[in-house]
Amino acid sequence: MRPVTIQPAWLRITHWINAIAVVLMVMSGWQVYDASPIFRAVHFPPAITLGRWLGGALLWHFAIMWVLIANFIVYLGLNLASGRLRRKLLPISFKSLAVDLVAALRGRLGHDDLAHYNAVQKFAYLVVIADIMLVILSGLAVWKSVQFPLIRTLMGGYDNARIVHFCAMSVLVAFFVVHVVMVALVPRSLLLMIRGR
Repeated sequence: MRPVTIQPAWLRITHWINAIAVVLMVMSGWQVYDASPIFRAVHFPPAITLGRWLGGALLWHFAIMWVLIANFIVYLGLNLASGRLRRKLLPISFKSLAVDLVAALRGRLGHDDLAHYNAVQKFAYLVVIADIMLVILSGLAVWKSVQFPLIRTLMGGYDNARIVHFCAMSVLVAFFVVHVVMVALVPRSLLLMIRGR
């Protein structure tokens, strides 16, 4: 019998492009941040930044920004068009989320069937999709504040847009770290995202 593909090729491709784009965006963003910090106590060492100086970091950031936006549009569009987003991530209830979260914190959350997401995974993926939208919108408000006055106003002004962008990036980094830890705990999920089954 032929093995069933759980993760389609388009999903795997957009996943890996997104992972690389997010890492490069964060590293170059940290270099940009260091040039004009929002929080004086927060500083990123040069070893984990990209670009070496403000101009170089901005070039990286703006170049990768287009990759992230285009890839995200393809990812979201194909998820919606195929119905995969609805099938895989919905519905989600507060009760199922609470039960699965308690099980996860106790180390008892099952991962026997990788074809189905538990409530914690569903919630995390929905949060990260919304967060990437927020990263993009707040980034536009910071980058082209005059050209996007409505977005800037919705963010509470230019300075607040910088804070929103930083916080949204921090959520993305937290998701990335937890995601990598979970892959280390359930290595079959890495094979699934490489082979599709």
